[in-house]
Parts: sequence; structure tokens; C-alpha cells
Amino acid sequence: MPTAGVIPKGAAMPRDFHLWLRSRRAAARKSRLAASSHAAASAPWLAGLSHAYPFDPRYGHDLQSLCAIEPPLPPEGFAAFWQERYQRAMRIDPQPRLAPSQHWQQGFCVFDLEYASTEGFPIRGWLLWPTSRVARRGFVLGHGYGGIESPPSDLPCDDAVYLVPCFRGISRSRRWPISDDPNYHVLHDIHLRDRYIIGGCVDDLWTGVTALLQVAPHTAGHVGYMGISLGGGVGALGLAWDGRIERAHLNVPTFGNQALRLVLPTVGSGVAVQAFAQQHPQVVETLAFYDAAVAARFIQQPMHVAAALFDPAVAPPGQFSVFNAIGGRKDLFVLTAGHFDFPQRVQEERRLQAALRVFFAPL
Repeated sequence: MPTAGVIPKGAAMPRDFHLWLRSRRAAARKSRLAASSHAAASAPWLAGLSHAYPFDPRYGHDLQSLCAIEPPLPPEGFAAFWQERYQRAMRIDPQPRLAPSQHWQQGFCVFDLEYASTEGFPIRGWLLWPTSRVARRGFVLGHGYGGIESPPSDLPCDDAVYLVPCFRGISRSRRWPISDDPNYHVLHDIHLRDRYIIGGCVDDLWTGVTALLQVAPHTAGHVGYMGISLGGGVGALGLAWDGRIERAHLNVPTFGNQALRLVLPTVGSGVAVQAFAQQHPQVVETLAFYDAAVAARFIQQPMHVAAALFDPAVAPPGQFSVFNAIGGRKDLFVLTAGHFDFPQRVQEERRLQAALRVFFAPL
């Protein structure tokens, strides 16, 4: 069981939390009502997505209103917290180890990978080395909360080395006492800002870049990142502080705009966070430091973001808060839906891969 449950039941709670929560719900409700008629008029094709959720996974928004959402401001000490954490991760020698893998992928030699992250946590995954092209660039890939049991095949560049880590506690990096169930993993040490599991996952990204550069040092200056859902949020939190990553893609990134994330109806791990925050309101102080939209304000690299108009698991207002917060060069790929199957999904993913090939061409 996750250690987050050790918070004493009698712990003091901010007296204004419930008033804050009520005001956020009222604001979210007002926003949905104000945008709903405009959304239906300007995007009628979205109405054709049949679903059984007891809420609207569009949250009453259309593209125009989503792009107008203001991202949250950073809490005091936000940048210093992450810069110090990054420097701590840079002192780690990951000592990557490779072994032949049972997995096979056309155009790549696949290795089983293990490297050390912060606190000596063993991170396992895969390394893909191109066999038909010279490896002139490198990527670190971040997976979603569903985990990953084999290296992905939808890769945009055939001349790149891909380091594919399983974040701590998940898939090949499972370790007691961390639960690999997203509903518990997302709560692990959530009451401790310096120990929250999501911060450890960001460490795994940074030490993963170090491992990649040790295995393929010639890719220095040509390193990219691609992350989806959990990996998108982790990427947003880590990118601002790591100048070794030249450009990045975030797909339906989570952890954006935590204030909205706590009040908008959802499914998946977000429900667990909402329920925990109801019982332990002090965790809002931790979550403020793990807001992907706040971190995105500090990102300077060119960015490509795929954000969905319809998503029951990662609310689109949170996704677009991440995109809206990026101040530098950024490209937006609008997805019909995220965390949801629909008839045109395969064709849309092909268009996204084509866009990523163009975006990463200068890498």
C-alpha cells in the first residue's frame, strides 16, 4: 500500500479549503455553461462521439475557449525547488547496462536496459538502436499511466536512438512498496513535497537523458523527448530545467492546472487524487509544485503539443493550460479525443506522426 495513507486522520486542515473548493467548482460549472452552446455550434462533429460517462468529457469547451484558459501562476519557490532537484539528479551516475532483448522491431536492434536513478532506484526499460540508418540523434520516451510492457513501434525518426524507461514503480520498474495501480501510484508520498512519487518520475527522465548520453555520446545537442499522458506531464515538469533536451512533444499531458484537476469530473487516477484531497486538503500545497502548466511557463525549447478536445481521463482544460503556458515557439496538434477510442483515431495518429517527423527534422 502507498505510504500516502499514513497522514494522521486528525491532521489540521486549512479552514478555507472547502470554501476554495466550492468556489473552484462554481467557476468550473460557470465556465462549462458559458462555453457549451458555442462549443456545440462550432464543433458539431464532436457531438457524434457516443459515450456513457455521467459527465461531458468536453467540459463545455471548444477550441477557442480552451485556448483562452489562463494557466496558473507559480507558487513561491517553485523554480528554486525544481532547479535544486535537477542539480541533485545531475550528480547521479546512472551506469546504464544493456543486454539482448527478446523484443524485436524492424529497423532497430532492441536491448533490455537498466540504469540507476536518484536514491539508487533501478529503472528498467529498453534501448532501440537503428540498424538501417546512422544514429544521429536520440530520444527519451515517457509512457502513460497504463504502463508499458514492450517498446513502442510508432516512432517518428528511423535514424535515432530511443531510450524507453519505465518510470519508477511501473511496469518493468515495479518495486515494493510502490503500487503499480495508477490509483495508488499517483498518491504515493503525495503528502510530502520532496518525496512525492511524481518528482521521482521526473528524476527518472533526467537520469534517463544522462544514460542516453553515456550510451550514445554523439547525440549530445540532438536529444528530444516525447511523452504521453503521465509521460506528458512528467515531461512538462522536467523540460524547463534540462537544457540537454533540444525540443519535445507532449501528448495529452496530465497534471496541468491542478486547481481544475481537483474539481472537474474525471475517470482514472484523477479520481483518486480528488478523493484524497477531500480528506487531506493540505496536499494542495504539494500539488501546486507538481503542476505541469506552471512548469510549462519556464519551458524555452521548441514544443509540439497534441491536446484533445474530448478526454474523460485528462480534462482538456488541463491539457490546454499546459500548451497555453508555453511562452516560446510551440505547435499545436488538435486531437479529436484522448484516452478514448473513435472511428478516425488511426488516421488521426498517422497525421500526428507525420507532423512529428516535420517538427523533429531539425533535431
